[in-house]
Amino acid sequence: MSQQQRDALDQLLRDAPLDLGGDVAEQRVIFEEMMAAIPVPADVTTSSGSLGGISVVNVEAVGADHAKVIVYLHGGAYAIGTAASSVGLASDLARRAGARLVTIDYRLAPEHPHPAAIDDAVAAYRGLLDSGVAASAIAIAGESAGAGLAAATLVSLKHAGLPQPGAAVLMSPWADLTLSGESISGRAAVDPALTPEGLARRALDYVADGDPAGELVSPIFADLTGLPPLLIQAGSHEILLDDATRLAARAAVSDVAVSLEVTPGVPHVFQGFAAMLDEGDAALTSAGEFLRSHLAGAPP
Repeated sequence: MSQQQRDALDQLLRDAPLDLGGDVAEQRVIFEEMMAAIPVPADVTTSSGSLGGISVVNVEAVGADHAKVIVYLHGGAYAIGTAASSVGLASDLARRAGARLVTIDYRLAPEHPHPAAIDDAVAAYRGLLDSGVAASAIAIAGESAGAGLAAATLVSLKHAGLPQPGAAVLMSPWADLTLSGESISGRAAVDPALTPEGLARRALDYVADGDPAGELVSPIFADLTGLPPLLIQAGSHEILLDDATRLAARAAVSDVAVSLEVTPGVPHVFQGFAAMLDEGDAALTSAGEFLRSHLAGAPP
C-alpha cells in the first residue's frame, strides 16, 4: 500500500459525516445515504427473501456455487445499517469465495436490545438448515459489530445443539462490549473511524439492562470450544485491535483452528475499501480463499 492510499483513506474517514455515537435516527439516515452512493456491481443480483421468519437480502455474483452459502451479518454498532446497505462488501466477499450469500436484517438497538439480534441470526441460520442446506456448506461472516455478532451466534448455536457451519470470517470484530481492551485508548489517536465514546454509547443501547460481559454479548469471554475454523482480520490502526487479537487467543486455547491476520497501518473494516486500498483487496482475497478451502465440496 502506498502512503498516498493510506493518507487518502484516513482523510476520507475523518471527513465522513457519520458519527457513530450521535443521534441514532440521524446517523441511520446519513449511513444509508452514504451507502446508496456506492453502486452494486454489475455482476451481482439481489432479491428480498426470508429465512426463519427473518428478512434477508439474497446476493449472488455470476459464477457462484449455489450450494454454498455465506450468512452475512452487517456492522453498525448494533444500531445502524441494513442488509441492503451491506451488499457492496458482502458481495465482494461472496464473489471471491465463489458462493452465494444471504445478508440478515437483524433487529437493531436501542429499539430492540440484546438478545434480539442474536435471536434473529440464529433463526435465519436455522431457516437455512431447514431449507435443506448442509451446515458444512454454510459459512458465517460479518464486519465490526456484525463480526462480533457472528462469533456470538456460533456460541449460541452450540448452546442450542445446532450443527456448526463450515467456517467463519470475522472482519474487525467488536467482541468486547465492556471496552476493556488496551487498544480502546492506546490506538485512539490513529483510528480515523471509531471513538471510545461512540462505542460506549452504542454498547449501552445494545446491552440495556443486561450484562456487557455476558458471553452472548461479548464473545471474548465465551467458551469457544467446538467452534468451526475462524479467520479473524483487523487493522493495526483501529481501537478494536485488541478485540481481534484476544478473540483469536481465546479461540486458540479452546482448540479452535484460528487464523489471525493483522494488517499494519490500516483502519477499521479496511476490506470495505478494496477498490482504493491494496491491503483491502488482499484481505478479501485471503478471506475468499479461506472460505473456498473450508466449505463442503471444496478441495482440502
